[in-house]
Amino acid sequence: MRKFDTKVQYLKYKVLREVARDAWNGTLLENLLNIPKIISPGKVPTMRCCVFKERAILGERVKIAMGGDKSNNNVIEVIDIACDECPAAGYEVTASCRGCLAHRCEDVCKRGAITFDHNHVAHIDKSKCVECGQCAKVCPYTAIIHHQRPCQTACKVKAISINDDGAAAIDNEKCISCGACVYQCPFGAIMDKSQIVDVINILLGGAFGANYKVYAVVAPSIASQFTYAKLGQVITGLKRIGFHTVVEAALGADMVAMWESREIAEKGFVTSSCCPGFVQYIKSAFPALTQYISHNPSPMAAMGKYIKKTDPTAKIVFIGPCTAKKMEMQREDVRPYVDAVMTFEELQALFDSREFDIKNLEEDVLDNASYFGRIFARSGGLTDAAVQALKEQNIDFEIKPEVCDGIEACKIALLKKSKNALNANFIEGMACSGGCIGGAGCLTHGPKDKTQVDKYGQEAFEKTISDAISML
Repeated sequence: MRKFDTKVQYLKYKVLREVARDAWNGTLLENLLNIPKIISPGKVPTMRCCVFKERAILGERVKIAMGGDKSNNNVIEVIDIACDECPAAGYEVTASCRGCLAHRCEDVCKRGAITFDHNHVAHIDKSKCVECGQCAKVCPYTAIIHHQRPCQTACKVKAISINDDGAAAIDNEKCISCGACVYQCPFGAIMDKSQIVDVINILLGGAFGANYKVYAVVAPSIASQFTYAKLGQVITGLKRIGFHTVVEAALGADMVAMWESREIAEKGFVTSSCCPGFVQYIKSAFPALTQYISHNPSPMAAMGKYIKKTDPTAKIVFIGPCTAKKMEMQREDVRPYVDAVMTFEELQALFDSREFDIKNLEEDVLDNASYFGRIFARSGGLTDAAVQALKEQNIDFEIKPEVCDGIEACKIALLKKSKNALNANFIEGMACSGGCIGGAGCLTHGPKDKTQVDKYGQEAFEKTISDAISML
């Protein structure tokens, strides 16, 4: 069994794997009701009160693995019947309340939400509380605490609320599709919609004589994934399941580094355009700063556009760690160049659905990009590449970057810029902590060592950005 961070992630993987198996065999529609039974065959539930509820929830997981609710454009979706075990969020009085005489909490509450029992112990009336938090701040015993559901804690853009039925609700206007809530939900009640069936159908079409070739464009963060095998074996595995060619998205990053460095020099101030979560955050939370977003495409879109220009019949599947890329491909300026997006989680399920172990395969070679294109995968990499690109183009301009590691750092930088208090001419924004190596679609999560990406980049260190793109 593959190593997964949690049982929830393993369950998600099993659903994806079974859906993929049936999609390959052409038996998906007739086998839909059997998939939950295959995953949970016994009479004793593994995660829920009864096996019937567990299978009902598994049925919803299968639907999301097949693409989810088509009427909802967001790729992040809530399974309502799975979202019922978390305690209600809000401020609570704990046993630490000493029943003091000061009653500072009562005095500071402007809504009259705090009352006391015969022991002078405080109680909060949730119908009056507006969760301002003032009572918690003034309590000398720190006896009032704020409960938040894991999904709400994970969502740094405050796109998640709780509906009248007690389930999580996502505000699509605020959501940046980063997927942080997907990984943090301990019941797997929030999932990212999968395009794994679409990818299989594309691959099957190519295998059965359709007039196109299928290209896998892999994100440079792949260097931090599939640690049980060698990268060359992953490349062979991709070709074994039907991809005609495997190309580095890092080559698209080399292109973007050249273009974006010139744009910074020409305009004097730019915010990066490579992370779709960051771009969407600017549009939703700081619309006045939209004018500063780089007009260059992301490496994914740049690579897809180049391939389709050279081979108009090509089908492009991007593979990376990012759930927000599934939203990016829906944009009008990206849709013509990318046909499907898969995460590394989904790629693992795709491999295993074909019943072969990539660590037993021979090694192939992936050698398209430069060192600087490859380090786009970690925070600070884009800035390093842009500085190098200016040197290679002999442009005399000093980049003063604000490198933002995670969406909270992005928020601070954007707030400063909105108040003309930012001492920088370039904001490199990464919605995920650590950069792309911290994406929600990674095989494993937690702190990522950027040295894995740098080591991967070093393999192409002799190649400049100019060298890489001159081969196009």
